[in-house]
Amino acid sequence: QVIAGGHYDVDCYVEDPNGRTIYKETKKQYDSFPHHTEVKGVYTFCFSNEFSTFSHKTVYFDFRAGDEPPILPDMSNRVTALTQMESACVTIHEALNTVIDSQTHYRLREAQDRSRAEDLNGRVSYWSVGETLILFVVSIGQVMLLKSFFTEKRPGSGGAGT
Repeated sequence: QVIAGGHYDVDCYVEDPNGRTIYKETKKQYDSFPHHTEVKGVYTFCFSNEFSTFSHKTVYFDFRAGDEPPILPDMSNRVTALTQMESACVTIHEALNTVIDSQTHYRLREAQDRSRAEDLNGRVSYWSVGETLILFVVSIGQVMLLKSFFTEKRPGSGGAGT
């Protein structure tokens, strides 16, 4: 998932050790890609930002390798039905996995919203500094204009006195 930068999109591809592309998407904000490997070796993941070279992006990448270990010993070889306690353990485990996924989702949303808030804070700060400078310039200009109204201008001293 793209957390910050640009239009929140990025290109991505995955290659297996033989160089065969097994996943390719362009300009995606977020996606999920489950894959069971068939070939041992080094898989290549590439996130590309070529189409948007001026904006830097932050990408969250979650990688899970291997099968989840069984909750109970010999659960995969079991022929009989699960007891009520074992069924409750399986249900709780599935609920906790859902909670973990939800927490990850909320952490990503928080990071994305924090990035937006910091950007907005910077813009408000620059705008405030600009308004302050304009306020000082206008204030000084008004003081000088009012001062010019109240200064007496005397005509030249070259004439006859009365």
